Amino acid sequence: MKSDMMKYKGYSASIGYDEDDKIFVGEVFGIQDSLNFHGRSIDELETAFHNCIDDYVDFCKQVGKEPQKTFSGCFNVRTLPELHEEASMFAVENKISLNQVITMAIESFLHKETV
Repeated sequence: MKSDMMKYKGYSASIGYDEDDKIFVGEVFGIQDSLNFHGRSIDELETAFHNCIDDYVDFCKQVGKEPQKTFSGCFNVRTLPELHEEASMFAVENKISLNQVITMAIESFLHKETV
């Protein structure tokens, strides 16, 4: 995982540094609820992140809301019509779904060997 990211209990956060306040700041992504945290050291930041997620889950239980889960596996893709057609033709020719074609393409892109 990149060093500017954190993971905890299935939630992910991006990390940055605020030069003005001289603190690390984090923002949970992949959900619609807004969850932010900060710390003056990496250890403090990590503790704040864990507390942020634990507090979020506890709060959701208290109000009877299901905590949002990250990355459901469902998202919209917008591309050129020609690419859409080409991917659809590939799917039909190979007797697989368009979703399988897109998944294969993403896996290939993310897992290719870099030189």
